[in-house]
Amino acid sequence: MAAEFLIMPPNQEHRAGWDRLYAGYADFYGVAQTAEMRDRVWGWIHDPEHEVEGLVAVGPGGEPLGLTHFRPYARPLMAATGGFLDDLFVDPEVRGQRVADALIGAVAEIGRQRGWGLIRWITAETNYRGRAVYDRVASVTPWKTYDLKL
Repeated sequence: MAAEFLIMPPNQEHRAGWDRLYAGYADFYGVAQTAEMRDRVWGWIHDPEHEVEGLVAVGPGGEPLGLTHFRPYARPLMAATGGFLDDLFVDPEVRGQRVADALIGAVAEIGRQRGWGLIRWITAETNYRGRAVYDRVASVTPWKTYDLKL
C-alpha cells in the first residue's frame, strides 16, 4: 500500500517523530548523536535567523515519515546561490513509496521560488538504496569531497 503524506515544516506536534527519525539517520551513518544535539538542530530549524530549515513528510495520523534539512549556500564562481540538502532520512517502514522523492522535490520547489540555481547534497558511497533514489532524481557529479578536521 502506498504511503499517504504531506510535506511541511515540522511543528511541535512532530517533535517526537522528528527525534526518532533524526536519531535513526545518525545511527545509519554511525554518528554518536545526543538528545542535546537534536535539541540544537531543532532550535536551528525553528529560528528564522538561522540558515538551516527543515521539512517533514507527515502521514495521515500526523506521524513524521521522513525528514530533510537544507540551507542556501553561496556559489561565488557562478555568482549565484544554491541550496544544500544536508540531511534526508525516511522511516524504513515506508521506503520505496517515494517519500524521499517528495522531500527532495519540495526542497527543489523552495529553491526555484528563491532563485537558487541547484540543490546539491552528498551521500556515502555505501548508501546504495539512497543512491538509487538520487540517481533517479538528480545527476551525480565528478567532484570529490574533502574534510579538513579542525
